[in-house]
Amino acid sequence: MQITSEALERAIEELARLPGTGRKSAQRIDINLLKQSDERVTTLADALIQLKKSVIRCSVCGTITDTDPCSICSNHKRETGVVCVVEEFQDVYIIEKTNEFRGRYHVLGGTISPLENIGPDNIRIKELLERMSGEKENINEVILALNPDAEGEATSYYINKLLLNYDVTVTRIAYGIPMGTELEFIDEATLSRAFASRTPF
Repeated sequence: MQITSEALERAIEELARLPGTGRKSAQRIDINLLKQSDERVTTLADALIQLKKSVIRCSVCGTITDTDPCSICSNHKRETGVVCVVEEFQDVYIIEKTNEFRGRYHVLGGTISPLENIGPDNIRIKELLERMSGEKENINEVILALNPDAEGEATSYYINKLLLNYDVTVTRIAYGIPMGTELEFIDEATLSRAFASRTPF
């Protein structure tokens, strides 16, 4: 194939490195950007540069933020005694959209995964235990909201075991069948989990 523009080819290669973006998607995005005004493309580029320069991790919970501590950790209306443990900062956004949880968060930054050489010391478990020992928050409940895969289960089990040494209630979010889904479209693992986690009607 004859390449007519090295600049376009480089832009496609760089965009295609992003998760969930294949070469065809990257090509469509770049061609669309070529059709945009210089001002629009510059605004996008500035936003990406600002993203890298301004966004930091909250020193308390570990989520991404522009200020430290983040707006959730510094909000005095949030329940300080309840902490929801999640894998990544995007999980915070997902839970916040529900408007159901009024406590605080702890972002682990991953899960224990021996196959990828990720152990307990490689994620923010130590920081969680430090929060448990501190007097600032007086935590009485830890909600484990990790993904229901092998790594998430192993990490939840490990954290639960560590928290036995603390005067705290450990709960986990319920797993089961999503609303509006027919049984024939549910995978066996999810269906098994739904039966195991059944509650009184």
